[in-house]
Parts: sequence; C-alpha cells; structure tokens
Amino acid sequence: MSATLELKYFNTFWLKQIKTLSNATLNGNPIAPVFNNATSTENLPLDFTVTTSATVDTVAATNLIFTLTSTPNPPIQPGLNVTGTGVVAGTYVASVSNTLSVTRITLNQNNAAIVDGTVLTFSSGLQTITENSADDWFIEESRIRGGYNNTSVDFGVKAYLVEDEPNQEHRFNTMIYSGIYNSRTGVNNTNQFSIAESITRSVDPSNRSIQRLYAEDTNLIIFQETKVSKSLIDKDAIYSAEGGAAITTSPLVIGQNIAYAGNFGISTNPESFAVYGYRKYFVDRERNVVLRLSQDGISEISNYGMMDFFRDKLSLVGSTGKIIGGWDMHNKVYTVSLQPPSSDNFTLTFDEAVRGWTSFFSFFPSSMISLDSNFYSFYEGKIFQHYMLAAGNTDRAKYYGVTYSSDVTFIFNSQKSVVKNFNTINYEGSPGWSMASLNTSLTTPILSTSNDQALPIAVSVNITTLEQMQNNFNVNNFKRRENKYFANVVNQTLSQQGEVVWGQSMTGIKGFFAVCKMTSTNTGLQTGKQELFAVSTNFVESSY
Repeated sequence: MSATLELKYFNTFWLKQIKTLSNATLNGNPIAPVFNNATSTENLPLDFTVTTSATVDTVAATNLIFTLTSTPNPPIQPGLNVTGTGVVAGTYVASVSNTLSVTRITLNQNNAAIVDGTVLTFSSGLQTITENSADDWFIEESRIRGGYNNTSVDFGVKAYLVEDEPNQEHRFNTMIYSGIYNSRTGVNNTNQFSIAESITRSVDPSNRSIQRLYAEDTNLIIFQETKVSKSLIDKDAIYSAEGGAAITTSPLVIGQNIAYAGNFGISTNPESFAVYGYRKYFVDRERNVVLRLSQDGISEISNYGMMDFFRDKLSLVGSTGKIIGGWDMHNKVYTVSLQPPSSDNFTLTFDEAVRGWTSFFSFFPSSMISLDSNFYSFYEGKIFQHYMLAAGNTDRAKYYGVTYSSDVTFIFNSQKSVVKNFNTINYEGSPGWSMASLNTSLTTPILSTSNDQALPIAVSVNITTLEQMQNNFNVNNFKRRENKYFANVVNQTLSQQGEVVWGQSMTGIKGFFAVCKMTSTNTGLQTGKQELFAVSTNFVESSY
C-alpha cells in the first residue's frame, strides 16, 4: 500500500508581465534612461555643464583629463553629446574612465580647440526607446528566497498565474504577517508569506488608515487616525449572552480586533507616540487633545489644566506640521513638541507624579529618545544629550548651542474677591533671580485704574564700596535679609485722569490678582544651578 502525502499548499508564485525600457543607446553607447512612466519615449538625463580644470590632450584633443570636486548627477556616461566654444559638431563621449578623483573623457573625434578652462555642456536630449515585449516579466513568489532574482526560471511543477495588468493595491487598513523566526532551531521563515493561509487582518476602514502598531504582551495595539484598538495574538475572545468575554486559543496569528472606548485616534501624527511601562502617550490633533492609553483605557491628560492651550495650539499644527513626542527617562516625564508650519513652536512636559504639565522648554527637536536612563534629542541631523554638564561647565538651559533664560510665572490671589494693594515681593532661592514683570493683568500695559504694572526688579547686588552704593542707589534691586531676598514694588503705570500721585512716587500695584514673572538669564553671574524655592508678596486690602 502506497503512502499518501497531503500537501497544505504549493510553492506558488505570481507571474506578471510589466513594461520596461531596456537597452537604451545614444550614439551607439548604452545609456541609462530616467524612468517617468512606461511609455516608449522617455526623457534621458538633463543637460549639465562641466568646466575642464586640469590637463587636456593637446595632440588629438580626444582625451579630457580633469579633477571633479563633486560627482555630477547624473554622471557623465558614454554617448552624451558634447557642445561648447570651439567644439566640433557631432562630438560625443566615446568612453569614460575614473581613477580616484581623476576623470578621463575620450571623445569620438579631434577637438584641438578644447583647452584648460573650456566650458563643456553634456547633453542627452530626447530619445525614442523601444520596449521589450515577451521577455519582460516580474515574478512574485510566496518565498522570497525562491530565486526570483535568477537570470532565468521555468514553470516546473509550481502552480502559477499569469497577470497581464500589474496593478498595485494599497490597503491602508490591513495588516499582514509572515512566518516566524525560531531562535532555538535557527529556522527563519520571516521571508515567507503564504497565500494559502489567512495571513491578513483588516480593521474598520471608517476609522481611516493605520498609523502605528505597538506590540504589548500578547496583544497588538493598532493606532488608526480616529480610533485605537487591539488585536489578540494567537487567541480569540468568545462572548456570552450576558456580554462577558472568555479568552481562548486560536490558530489565527492576528485574532479578533477589540476597540478601546472613546472616539480617539493618533490622526496622522505617529511621531507623537511615546511609551513607558504600560502607559502609551500620543496626540489626537483632530480633536485637539493629548491622550494616555493605560490599563484603565484612554484618558485625556490635556484636561489637566491645559485644555484651552492644546485646543488653540494643536489647531495651528495642521496636516503639514509635526508633533514630536518622547519619553524623558531622566525626569520620568512625557515630552511633546508642537511644531506648526509657522515658527510658533512649543515644547512642554507632562509629569505623572503631579498629574500636570510642569514646564515649557526652548528646544524643538526632530526626534526624541531615551536610552540607559539618559534623554537624547535630534536636531538638524545631530544628536544631543540632555542634563549633561562637562567638567567645569556651568551652562544651564543651553540647547543646541544656544543659552536661554529660565522663567517661572506665578499668580498671587490668596483672597479672590478682595481688591488688594501688592506692596512688596520676596523669594527664597539662589541670588541670581530677577523680577521681569509684576502686573495685575495678563495683558500689559492696560490703561485702566484696575490694572497696574510694577517696575522690574534687578538681581541682588552685594554693596561693599561707596561706588557700588552710588551706582545702585536708583536701581530697584533685591536685598538679602535672613536668607531671603526682598524688594519694594514700585508702580510704573501710566497716569490716569484724576490721579494726584502716580508713577514711581506711588508704591504698590492694585488689583484682584497679580501675575509675577521671575527670570534667570543663565549667563554672567547667573550661571550654574539656580534654585527658586518660593515667591511671596505682602499686600493690604485696598481702601477703595
């Protein structure tokens, strides 16, 4: 009794006829065309000019020898027509040889008028090229290693299909998987895509294209433009009549697709994605929100005090801007950089420890990454390591070679419904801080009796000589008292009608609340680590 061998699938392949342009010649020399489409007439390389810069064969003037400072694109090739002052009509390149930086060009005829410095133009023109017919085939096999690059292949015992129209199908919402790689046995089937098996999985096309995939445990998280879902790997979910789900094994590699709650996606900004542990961060530009995907589902972290900011700024990014995201392993924060087509860029961080957005930064990278607890960013093709100070280097807030100031903004409003007179200000920290502004309104200056503007306060000065006292007598500086720095608030609001005293003769500013901006330039005497522990103000209730 003979044995029966059951075949699951053949080593199948597609055999497609395609139209190509081959054996193109110019002046009897093979030349590579520039393919625009599969028509019979094609544009060959455009004209370009080369100036002879070394020696010329003065006997027959058929050899031009010169040094190239850069490789011409397209390169000089045999068959190109040569024109220029004194060049005989019908001259073309007979041959080309290259040795290191020296290029030798041999022409087809005598050109004694060509000398050192002659400007030559190499041109191909518009040529008609004949297509091959029966010999132009494209072979696509289920196994990449099947020999499709061989000079010849016969049909043999393989099953084949002839497809005259080599149309390409773009499936923007479909995934495909190959065979596996077994590290224990060394068997590598990652080059196999068996058409006899169901190796594709499509997601809802109404949620538009797949932008990013992320594998976590035994799930494949799928980020579409308007939806986030996960596909079970090697397992499936069986739902009961009550709606409960039980996970069971499945022969399908990409199993059932389960969508996360909420109509959120990653838009067309997969570059905003960052991950730390089981938390995934990304931006939905179309809905103007920043999101976190964790084991409790999708949360809008932009709602932590920054809802209005992201609503306004993300709308400016548009489809042509970028949203760069990355996880800062050094500080354990999610960093996102909004880069619209305009120059109005913002980089800020979200800290899970305080559940809020903690800081703005002055660097706008092209990419960010963390490695070995260090944080790196890329800018103009270069990589920079953050939070690293070389020995003896005291530079702070220096990004991509530029030093920026450090600014912290506070709002004073301890008694919300009381109009207050803010008379003094003090802070605890390093002696390198100044008060850039103190206003009773976010918009300054405002010509209103309810909105005042204070005179800026310079950094503290240690006065040890009479000259220093004279130079700083009229300067509004911080004074150090008991390890704190104090200063009076001097009003510099423009005078209002009916006021008797105004300007620097009036102390304090008046309003319901005050906005204070402290700054450190990180230059000069303010280099090194600058600490700002606390800022406070002394105020009294307005007599009005």
